[in-house]
Amino acid sequence: MSIYLNPGYENFKITLSADIYVDKTMMIDKINRFIDKGNKYICMSRPRRFGKTIAGNMLSAYYSKGCDSHELFDPLKIASVPDYEEKLNQYNVIKIDLNSEYQNTEDRENLIKILSEDIKAEMREVFPTIEFADDDTLARCILKVYTATRETFIIIIDEYDVLVREQVSDALFTRYLSFLNGLFKSDTLRPAISLAYLTGILPVVRDKVQSKLNNFREYTILNAVQLAEYVGFTSDEVKTLCEENGVDFDECKSWYDGYRQNGYEIYNPESVVMCIDEHRFDSYWSRTSTYEAIAERIRMNFDGTRDAVIRMLAGEEVDVGVGRFMNTMTSFTSKNDVFTYLIHLGYLAYNLDEKTCRIPNLEVRGEWLYAIETEPEYAQTNRIIEASKELLKETIAGNEDAVAKALDISHIHVTGNRSYNNEDALQSAIYLSYIYALNTYVCTKEMTAGKGFADVVYVPVHPAPERPAMIIELKRNRSAESAINQIRGKKYFEALRHYQGNLLFVGIHYDEEDKIHTCRIERFEKRGD
Repeated sequence: MSIYLNPGYENFKITLSADIYVDKTMMIDKINRFIDKGNKYICMSRPRRFGKTIAGNMLSAYYSKGCDSHELFDPLKIASVPDYEEKLNQYNVIKIDLNSEYQNTEDRENLIKILSEDIKAEMREVFPTIEFADDDTLARCILKVYTATRETFIIIIDEYDVLVREQVSDALFTRYLSFLNGLFKSDTLRPAISLAYLTGILPVVRDKVQSKLNNFREYTILNAVQLAEYVGFTSDEVKTLCEENGVDFDECKSWYDGYRQNGYEIYNPESVVMCIDEHRFDSYWSRTSTYEAIAERIRMNFDGTRDAVIRMLAGEEVDVGVGRFMNTMTSFTSKNDVFTYLIHLGYLAYNLDEKTCRIPNLEVRGEWLYAIETEPEYAQTNRIIEASKELLKETIAGNEDAVAKALDISHIHVTGNRSYNNEDALQSAIYLSYIYALNTYVCTKEMTAGKGFADVVYVPVHPAPERPAMIIELKRNRSAESAINQIRGKKYFEALRHYQGNLLFVGIHYDEEDKIHTCRIERFEKRGD
């Protein structure tokens, strides 16, 4: 057993010994279908803490000739697959954690040379009858093994993009490109590689690296298709964990859900595990990452960025074009590039069907709020957010004047370059004013209700007498009373007929000429079916 070539199963065994383990081994069945096929080059990109490294350790433990992994995998789901044993411990695996290599190497400029020499030394031990020249590249060594033995290799590189994210010297980056090119672009070497599996935060970089990795199939946070359920926890998995550990699933969903992929709701796995371990709903994001990543990018202040950020803080989705981002740390030319980058980091979630992005959950929303606290451009936003808690109290208490005055302020703030009298701006003002409600309520826009669509509906995650559901209807140039009448007349409350708790009807009127709001609030005591 070696460090890089044919490693053991120790890392995956540690994962299995944890108090909380979710069996993702059916991913192996999917990956097996790529082996020795035309699409055997895979790049799996996800944000930090989503389980990329665990998946890589699992694949290494399954394929590596350096161990017998039956005791680990026999009790797991993959053992039920008919061809389970066919590829178990049958391959020469080269596994590299590039981030660890970079962080722990003093002579970083010679990182690739040092790493290659270490792997070559292990190859000499494993294949003593094969002569490796001192000037042989790693690719050349692999080819010699294949030529002599017909044994093939699986190459797993974790955090392949660390040298992109760290913005290393041109000389080191050039050596890295040559290293990748030798491994993955050589037609001569291609038969010797049964599978290449790269992980990273960023997908394949599109300027200098693309020509080296354009044969890789990408499974990203934008669209992971058939591999979506295997990196991150699904709703069913989280629900089971919550039931087994006495944790409220709905609350867990509010805090850590939000990344929808290929029909799955994907949760941040590390945060879910921390929450269950500590039996506390909290933000665990900042323990391993930093909100400075957000602040640094929104400071770029590309046209439309501030307006879009405010709308997302208020719970809205905004349009985003993800196709032009070069997947580097230096190629930002628009707010679309900024938002695409933040999607890959997990600070935003992407809706593939609608081509929009949003802040995914309460945990990440906290990071956004931290990020804008010291940004001058968002000072007024901060004041509105701070006032939102009080506004929710005043709404529940029926203080109509307080609600109207708060909307006067937020409506001005969210208008941006759009028309002040635009109905979209009025809705954004509502969402921003009630941003604090998103901590305890689920907000639905244009909910199908009764004989039409209710403009905004807030339903508490946990119903309580002091926390009623709210149906909000917006009217322009009419009256707040007409908004209340529409709620009643079109029976919007029918949409909540199964809701156990009281309701508030909130009618908001905006006068375009005077640019002021009025409000009517009525209580509707409702009994469940």
